[in-house]
Amino acid sequence: MTVKEVLSNSEEKMKKATEAMVREFSEIRTGRASPSLVEGMHIDYYGTPTLLKQLASIFVPDAHLIVIQPWDPSVIPEIEKAILKSNLGINPSNDGKVIRLSVPPLSKERRQELVKVVHKMAEEGRISLRTIRREAKEVLERLEKDKVIPEDDKFRGIDELQKLVDKYIAKIDELLKNKEKEILEF
Repeated sequence: MTVKEVLSNSEEKMKKATEAMVREFSEIRTGRASPSLVEGMHIDYYGTPTLLKQLASIFVPDAHLIVIQPWDPSVIPEIEKAILKSNLGINPSNDGKVIRLSVPPLSKERRQELVKVVHKMAEEGRISLRTIRREAKEVLERLEKDKVIPEDDKFRGIDELQKLVDKYIAKIDELLKNKEKEILEF
């Protein structure tokens, strides 16, 4: 294994960690209706957990309404059950053909709670980046100890690794700043 391979593997892992955080952020309610609030929900469809977006059309006619139109109307009770079980805090209403979710505006206290949740998620993202860095650094040190790479390459690799971590932490900070702004917006 070369320094380049270690760095490339690490960057791939960092990319995935950042993408996972973006997915988690998209599930945080901001007071504005968005299909991402519900499309990742798992619905019990004839005994098989299935993503809501695979069972229905989800659209947002205005900023405070999500409309879910299942292709099979018999699944409406299961969709409602999943929505009620989720931590969205929204009660679904249906007319037999579509489910409507009215997204109420968030209170100031709830917005601040969500900001804290988002900060915690971002810190977890940073921790996972640091863990990836530590593991890669251990691999580089082992390679140098086993005389596979020279000491200079190890130090160069560790420097490059730190630059990667800094780049992805900056991305996380930028995502956090944007999400925080989105939550606090009225």
